Amino acid sequence: MYFVPTAALVNFRRLAERLSRGVVLRRRLPAKFGRLPIFVTPEAGLRYWSSMSRVDSVLYQMAEEIVKPGSVVWDVGANVGLFSLCAAATAGRSGFVLSIEPDFWLAHLITRSAQELAQYDRSEVHVLCASVSDSNRVSSLGIAESARASNHLVGTTGSTAAREVRCIQPTVSLTLDFLLDYFPLPSVLKIDVETHEVGVLKGAVRLLREVRPTIWCEVSPANSAEITQLLHAARYQLYGAEIQPHPSTDKAWFHTLAVPMA
Repeated sequence: MYFVPTAALVNFRRLAERLSRGVVLRRRLPAKFGRLPIFVTPEAGLRYWSSMSRVDSVLYQMAEEIVKPGSVVWDVGANVGLFSLCAAATAGRSGFVLSIEPDFWLAHLITRSAQELAQYDRSEVHVLCASVSDSNRVSSLGIAESARASNHLVGTTGSTAAREVRCIQPTVSLTLDFLLDYFPLPSVLKIDVETHEVGVLKGAVRLLREVRPTIWCEVSPANSAEITQLLHAARYQLYGAEIQPHPSTDKAWFHTLAVPMA
């Protein structure tokens, strides 16, 4: 059996990442999401060179399960808008999707996707180019050298996939509680913010107490204890999202489903 040296694989991946910069592909979502058109870029992750049906099984599962007809969905850390568009398909015309993405290049891609949806039976998708944190301020977004899916706010550790930062982009940071005064109240909240999930929930005191959406959150291991404390204090039951049926858990998993208790 022939094995490719690890160094060769790393060099090949970095070459593929560089060749992916600026590439935009018009794809379609899987049939269960109405085959809505979506603009994606392998610059956000090499997986987008592949078939859309294999891109993110957990994301597709969550979009089917927690989004219902008429749902109001806030997608925090939308990347290319995959969850946003799946949610728009599932929620239908009576729903609403707020797609929040601080990277203005990725936000532009989501806007292009949203503009193509007028002829389809789906929710409106509104795009907000901003980051979400525990206070309203101007922040700095590190654009990852490897994949824009690993972009992270300066001052956070970022994921292990982030590696080096190629440039810094100014961004406005807003709290979820601030946004409650400007958009329909969410029944579903998705959070994928590359290790900044604690900051997001610390700025969502009113949302957790009064609005109480179902939450799907990506949680870094270093933040598991604090996220668990925040959600338990807000009277949420935690489940492991990537396993069916979802096991109840006393500690936040990497993919955590949080359901408000009565």
